[in-house]
Amino acid sequence: MKRNLALVEYASSEEESETSSAVGEIDKAEASSHSAASPAPKRSKKLPSLPGHLMPQVPMDNPALHQGRRRTTPHVEGQFAAYVYVPVAVDRRSRLYALLLRVFERAKRTVPSLHPIGFSAEAGSSTSDVQRLEGTKSVSEEGQDAPVELHVSLTRPTYLRAHQREEFKRGVQKAAKSKRRFAASFATLSELTNDERTRTFLALEVGAGHDEFRRLVEELTPTLRSIRQKEFYEDPRFHASIAWALLDGSQPAPLPTPPSQRSPDEAERTSSGAAVALAGETHNNAPSAAVAATSEQAAFPTIPRFPPSLVQELRAEFARELVSPGVGAFEVEEVRVRIGREVSRWRLRDG
Repeated sequence: MKRNLALVEYASSEEESETSSAVGEIDKAEASSHSAASPAPKRSKKLPSLPGHLMPQVPMDNPALHQGRRRTTPHVEGQFAAYVYVPVAVDRRSRLYALLLRVFERAKRTVPSLHPIGFSAEAGSSTSDVQRLEGTKSVSEEGQDAPVELHVSLTRPTYLRAHQREEFKRGVQKAAKSKRRFAASFATLSELTNDERTRTFLALEVGAGHDEFRRLVEELTPTLRSIRQKEFYEDPRFHASIAWALLDGSQPAPLPTPPSQRSPDEAERTSSGAAVALAGETHNNAPSAAVAATSEQAAFPTIPRFPPSLVQELRAEFARELVSPGVGAFEVEEVRVRIGREVSRWRLRDG
């Protein structure tokens, strides 16, 4: 039996080409029609800028707000300035406070640009201070009897990351709890400078109690090493600063390795701000560095250092009174640490 085999017909190459061409034309027409029917995609609008009150605050170092003092350590985000010290409370009716006023007034006659630390800028001639010393005061003076607080440093200014704060506080607490309270006293007047040689200070140096202060410092050393911070000075001169003046940098410092003189407030200012306006830096729409420096010097006078005779004259006039019974003596009862704006304190052991 024969089978009828149907032959499959294939389009010729010419027919295939014509068919493909027709299909392509149809696709183009459909695409064109679809394109005409669909609206063009909208461009995304640019987001508005954040209002100023939502932007990160970046305070600049402005010496005009700090009596000519400049930031000496650039700010690092997330870094906190820390400072360990012993407070010395000076009652405003005490003989020591009266002595401080007289020392400052005498020194300011020689160095007019001198600024007091811990008491009124008009301390030497203030009517209110005189009234306190004489035992009289106006009604407005009632809230101004808080003691003056001087500080004896136990560390250099130290800079901590956020995760190091608790560890540092535990180290300070351990050092405080390991020592008994002790008696100390101021023995003489001295001139000291800060590490950066930007300011010079009139200070009361510790006499009695020096060895006990040193042992406190030694207890803090392991904590400083553990967080890779500088230890205190090998030959420390424990002191409380009572006045300061800006230096012009024209002469070497009076001490080769002076202790740091930065107060807790200044240490905080060093770290809690953000950007730093460095000396000599110029900004848009700002005067040149030379002009800015000249105007700043005019507004905030500087000195090479204290006149060589000043400290000797102050010692001759006031040292005997400073070391007399009941004047320069004080009790060391607690240690404090300031980290940023936070102040923590621990009492030394009794007896």
